[in-house]
Amino acid sequence: MNEEEYINKRLLDQINWYSTKSQWNQKWFKRLKILEIVCAAIIPFLAGIGPVVPFYQFVIGFLGVIIAVSSGISSIYKFHENWIEYRTTAETLKHELYLFKTKSQPYDKENAFQELVQRVESLISKEHTQWSRYARKQKE
Repeated sequence: MNEEEYINKRLLDQINWYSTKSQWNQKWFKRLKILEIVCAAIIPFLAGIGPVVPFYQFVIGFLGVIIAVSSGISSIYKFHENWIEYRTTAETLKHELYLFKTKSQPYDKENAFQELVQRVESLISKEHTQWSRYARKQKE
């Protein structure tokens, strides 16, 4: 695989993947967090005007359930952690690409392409290793 193939088929593909996954996790994290905030804000309001709203105790209880479920889903799927982790990996990979393209250190030597491949694959491997550890921990 030459430089152009590696950059286009591997590096840019990975940057794209991490960026897309980061955005997806960010959207879900924010959606669930906004849902929790809105429900939590409505509860004291309903408690204050309670008798005016029919079955207000059930509505308050239901809003509490929504908060608990939303928080649980966010905790299980780790949207916030994944958003940050994927964004960090995407930006680090971009950083490596820019250093390589500008022939800045450590890519200012004769074996720059090999150095790029080693560093990029190391970053990707580190991310995969962390994911594998997390998946194993969840099984246990």
